[in-house]
Amino acid sequence: MAEVKITKENFTPEVLKCDIPVLLDFWAEWCGPCRMLAPIVEEIAEEYGDAVKVGKVNVDEEPELSSIFRVESIPTLVVLDHGKAIKSSVGYVTKEKVLELLGL
Repeated sequence: MAEVKITKENFTPEVLKCDIPVLLDFWAEWCGPCRMLAPIVEEIAEEYGDAVKVGKVNVDEEPELSSIFRVESIPTLVVLDHGKAIKSSVGYVTKEKVLELLGL
């Protein structure tokens, strides 16, 4: 499954009502560490798409969502299970760390 662009308009159906865990990647175009993390997040979306939904949240375009999750630094990864944030990570991390965050 490919990554899904998350906006305030599709947040409820794509994230809150999702039956599988959701990994939200809060990022921005100008963020170097975000660009380094992007291929890892994309790879996880392709490899584990049946087990986890991967959503991308551009912090410049979606300040309300960033505020809800108290995102102060990027990249920030947040794992949600049935609409509840259960784990998070700030800064660049390896693929192994992201999989660990997801419990995979």
